[in-house]
Formats: sequence, C-alpha cells, structure tokens
Amino acid sequence: MDLRNSAPYIGMPLLLLAVQAGALLLTPRVQDAGLAAFENPASFGNTLIFIGILLGFTLVLLLLIRWGGKKIIAMIIGISILLTFIYIFSALVQYIVGMSAAGTVITLVLAGAATGILYLYPEWYVIDILGVLIASGVAAIFGISLEIGPVIVLLILLAIYDAISVYKTRHMITLAENVVAMKTPILVVIPKSPGYSYIKEGISLEKGERGAFVMGMGDLIMPSILVVSVRVFLQAPEVVAGLTLPTIGAMAGSLAGLAVLLYFVSRGNPQAGLPTLNGGAITGFLLACAVAGTWGWIPGI
Repeated sequence: MDLRNSAPYIGMPLLLLAVQAGALLLTPRVQDAGLAAFENPASFGNTLIFIGILLGFTLVLLLLIRWGGKKIIAMIIGISILLTFIYIFSALVQYIVGMSAAGTVITLVLAGAATGILYLYPEWYVIDILGVLIASGVAAIFGISLEIGPVIVLLILLAIYDAISVYKTRHMITLAENVVAMKTPILVVIPKSPGYSYIKEGISLEKGERGAFVMGMGDLIMPSILVVSVRVFLQAPEVVAGLTLPTIGAMAGSLAGLAVLLYFVSRGNPQAGLPTLNGGAITGFLLACAVAGTWGWIPGI
C-alpha cells in the first residue's frame, strides 16, 4: 500500500488516540471547574435528553439546508464552536490563574481567537489541531456527566441512529455533503499528500479519487466519552500510565472498531462510523472488565 492510500490508516488512529488522551488529561480540569452537563450522572434520562437535543439539532440543520439557510447554519455552528472553546479554555485558565476577572478575559480572548482562526484560515492542519481540542473537551465534559451504564445505552442508540441515517434515510449523508461543501470545521481531515490544501481543493464525498479523507468530529467524541466515564466512575487497579484495564480496553476497542471502519471506507463509499467505533469501544471495555473481574459499574453487583 502506497503512502497516499495508507494516510487514513495512520492519521485517523492517531487523531482518535489524541482525542482520548486529551480528554483524559482535561478530565481533572473539567471536574475542578464544575462543567458537568447533568446533575445526576447515573440517570438514564440524561441519555434521552442527549438524543433529543441531537435529533432536534439535526432536524434544524436539515430544514435550513432545504430552505437555503447555509449562512444561518454557519452562524449556528460558529456559535456552538465558540461556546465549546469557552468551556474548554475556562477550565484550563481557571486551573492556571484561578477564578478572576482576568481569567474570564483570557478565556474569552482565547476562545474568540481559536474560533476566528478556524473560520478565517480553515486549512486541514488547523482544523485537525483545534478539532482535537474541541473533541477532547466535549468528551471530557460528557464523560464526567454520564456514568458507564447511561453512556453504553447512549452509544448503542447513537450507533443504531447513525446506521439508519446513513444507509436507510441517508439524511446524514446530505448533511455531511453540505457541511463539507461549506468547509464548516466540525470534522477532521487527513490529506493524501503533503501539498494538499483543504481551503483550495475541498473534498468530494462522491465515490472516486479524492485528495483527503474526512471523519466527523462526533465519530471521535462518542467512543471517547466512554473512555472518560470508565476512568472517572469505575474503581480498578491502574496498570499503565495511570490507566485501568477497563479504560485501556475501551480505548483499544475503539481503535479496533476504527480499523474495521477504515476497511469499509477503503471501498470508496461513505460509511456510518458509530456502529463500529461505539461497538468496538463497548466490546473492548466489556472484555477488559471480564479479564479484570471488575463489574462494579453494574447496579447490584
């Protein structure tokens, strides 16, 4: 396999690992800043709230696409990215300088600058670097907000939804095509050659030769939420670099799921990422729990 065709097989796993490592590093900072999304992480109702918000957001975007509201889509996504950066930088700045007016100003400046760079110069490496930061922050926030049981249910439901939306209704492909066409920075890009420019060339999702591969940021975030949740809510002996075997199992499983996904992507058609990524993360976690004999995350055990 030549370098051009092997790029996604090297780049995508590295990005997934970067997101998971970043999420684990950000977790203590997010916890200290009190950025949990839900008050009761054990409630399965949180899963339904998460799904409901996701479906509502997707519906709004699809309606705006149909009505020609691409500028409004760009504005909504831009505001969402800005708010995400504010949460992430607030946790980091608070850790460094504490809660203060100066910290608030620094947070707003950093968040505004990061968002501005994404939109003013959306080159692939800018998108990937800041995309990893966004995905890490979101995974950390929801990982501390949901215990393992609700996370597993969430990942299963999202995997089913992703498969239906890509292979049956195909509305996720419509959404992805428009997001890519608008060069909206809510994905990661792996170029096939050093001279590739996302700004100049863009990407076509049609079957055939393309200058780069893309993956939705959600595909990096969702399995990483389980990694963080396992690290936070499951007590187990640490084995490597402060990580427990179930945490490592979730990470390894998500990488195995990514390998399966990349196999199907190599055929040239858009693929639903969450069935293999989420399925791999859950399977890896459960296998590691079996090896470690750790089942304390199940109520009553």
